[in-house]
Amino acid sequence: MTVSLPSRVDVLIIGGGIVGCSIAYHLTKLGITDVLLLERKQLTCGTTWHAAGLIGQLRATRRMTELAKYTSELLHKLEAETGQATGFKQNGSISLALNAERFEELKRGASMAKNFGLEVEVIGPAEIKAKYPLLDLTDVIGGVFLPKDGQANPIDTTQAFAKGAKNRGARILEGIKVERILVEQGRAVGVMTAEGPVRAGTVVLAAGMWSRALAATIGVSVPLHAAEHFYIVTEPLADVPRDLPVLRVTDECTYYKEDAGKLLVGAFEPVAKPWGMDGIPEDFCFDSLPEDVDHFEPILEKATARLPILATAGIQTFFNGPESFTPDDRYLLGETAEVRDLFVACGFNSIGIQSSGGAGKVLAEWIRDRRMPVDLTDVDVRRLHPFQSTKAYLRDRTTESLGLLYAMHWPYRQYDTARGARRSPFHDRLVAHGAVMGETAGWERPNWYAPEDVPREYRYSYGRQNWFEHAAAECRAVRDAVGLFDQSSFAKFLVEGPDACAVLNRVAVSDVDVPEGRIVYTQWCNEQGGIEADLTITRLAETRFLVVTGAAVQTRDLAWLRRHVPEEARCTVVDITSGLPMLGLMGPNSRPLLTKLTGEDLGNAAFPFGASRELEIGYARVRASRITYVGELGWELYVPAEMALHVFERIEEAGREFGLVHAGYHAMNSLRMEKGYRHWGHDIGPEDDPIEAGLAFTVAWAKKGGFIGRDALLRKKEAGTPTRRLVQIRLLDDAKLLYHEEPVWIGDRIVGSITSGMYGHRIGASLGMGYLQHEGGVTADWLAGQTLEVEVAWERVPARAQLQAWYDPRNERIRA
Repeated sequence: MTVSLPSRVDVLIIGGGIVGCSIAYHLTKLGITDVLLLERKQLTCGTTWHAAGLIGQLRATRRMTELAKYTSELLHKLEAETGQATGFKQNGSISLALNAERFEELKRGASMAKNFGLEVEVIGPAEIKAKYPLLDLTDVIGGVFLPKDGQANPIDTTQAFAKGAKNRGARILEGIKVERILVEQGRAVGVMTAEGPVRAGTVVLAAGMWSRALAATIGVSVPLHAAEHFYIVTEPLADVPRDLPVLRVTDECTYYKEDAGKLLVGAFEPVAKPWGMDGIPEDFCFDSLPEDVDHFEPILEKATARLPILATAGIQTFFNGPESFTPDDRYLLGETAEVRDLFVACGFNSIGIQSSGGAGKVLAEWIRDRRMPVDLTDVDVRRLHPFQSTKAYLRDRTTESLGLLYAMHWPYRQYDTARGARRSPFHDRLVAHGAVMGETAGWERPNWYAPEDVPREYRYSYGRQNWFEHAAAECRAVRDAVGLFDQSSFAKFLVEGPDACAVLNRVAVSDVDVPEGRIVYTQWCNEQGGIEADLTITRLAETRFLVVTGAAVQTRDLAWLRRHVPEEARCTVVDITSGLPMLGLMGPNSRPLLTKLTGEDLGNAAFPFGASRELEIGYARVRASRITYVGELGWELYVPAEMALHVFERIEEAGREFGLVHAGYHAMNSLRMEKGYRHWGHDIGPEDDPIEAGLAFTVAWAKKGGFIGRDALLRKKEAGTPTRRLVQIRLLDDAKLLYHEEPVWIGDRIVGSITSGMYGHRIGASLGMGYLQHEGGVTADWLAGQTLEVEVAWERVPARAQLQAWYDPRNERIRA
């Protein structure tokens, strides 16, 4: 049958799963009704139809929790609005702990849930038995109950979203395969189908496990891979209560759901089975994959012991179906870095049903406003890098990422798979010195250094891990002598041309029109004043600048900068990260060491803080920038890649005289925490502004031409003392450690939360940063008069807070 396609629409959505239909529904709720959704076969036929339909609300971050919570709230109303049943019931969920470590994880999560406004209870075995009488609780020590969690029917919910969208004017067509996305001058302008082209102002790729291949045809990276996901459904059981909560026994990799008197038992096993490496069959539609009883049998054995009723239950269905997973188990949302007007919503890592409402809502708003409606950096597609979309990388990582959903979420946990993708020139030398590598954005980076008699491995816990004292020694060496950090992973962009200064001055809040050889620490803000990037800009020459930012935000910051270069500007932006390794030489002995290497005068008068110039080390010309992220006198050394090892060897040889010690990123995190140095993505982000973040000193309010976000920041400045402010927090019990999202209490009120935490070895205290709220203004005097507590794993710990850094607040050491 020939289908009549429109020649043009405002928004075209590719994919008729629950997320695609939710996006259509939410677009029409915003009044964007010229929407066309194209599904290659039938709605839900890829992954949605066989999803378990669990509706959990607590996620790892505040924003992800809010999106899941919104889905739950929406499902209450959706059936009444559309007349289409969703099968939603709010029967709650229980997570069990079989050991003390898991119970600590659950209690930390429960405290975080309280911080997010969720109802949550920490419960013991007797309460668990009362709520779930079928359980064998022999080795259960406790659990967490969330009464507002539940479950829904994925197919019915998708149909409800589709009906709601169609009721407001959207068109949803099945049996229309999108063959390719049309791109003109760097923008998505529509799609080509077997029935012809359709032009569109916005294209949304929500095609699930087909998304990666479709995006790759136009040079867009969408890193996801399908994996086999197993569950069984029993025959009806007379003794199964109909109001059982959803049950998760993550120590056994299992989840359980009652459905119409049957039990569904599914798993996220430690070693998964990637699927679809050679492409997905053309006729794939409501298909299941071959059974693999041997693979699932260990899971089923534990499940039978946990729920003895399963031992005599008949199995009605043994199911194996594909689901999409991403390298970091977070889904992909937003406008792509490579092609404008192309948005993605895919890679939902088995939480697509519970995320569908929230993801659809915020993506619809993002499309309407062409900016993030809230801080979505956790799931922003620009957080990932092109190499992570290669088939080999995705295949290897997917074997691990599926199981990580239920593995212990240890602090500082490192991936085991898909390692070694990016290595600095110093990698092998550092390993020889005892480096224990971690991974960030694919970079192998030394997190800590093990002495010769210490195993080079992580032993995880929520307390002091096995590297704690070794990182402490590195911190003390940086304080007392000199430490060498491999910072090659930092992203570097060369911005050049007659208009380079004007472009950067428009993007940055600071004035970058400084003399040659000066470094400017600055932020890039959005129109609302939120911080989109936190970085340094060095003026190399009149028309040439070096931008240095973090490894994890390389793709994102590069895309932001390029999209803010006007078409008519005489300005080029080139990513030179790979060609310019960087070493950090930090500590009081960095000056005499560097003086010996270069023969130059490096005193304050000749080389002040914030200066940058070229020096000679051995046969190489090296750019030395006097700046620090650790709060000590020091220099960052930028070295041409081909001469990097030569310079490294000269530094090591000369460094023996000055007590040179190799230091890793755990030490760097500790050192920056003591100094109150912010970390973008944790302490600052798109919903935080420089005033609230205590960074107003970077803002050039009166610079000619202004900057993006100036008007919004001026309004905040004129409003007076901020009622929300980033503060420095110190626990009075240094045995407790902070990580993120721990609630901060004053009396019976939660007044804020921790954004990042680390132990400070120079001052001997457990530290954190976090935003506090006070309607009368967050000031030093107000903080001094408060009795604060931070909730750690369901226990309140006394704390102090102040605005200034705990270590060297006057910056005397870095300016020494």
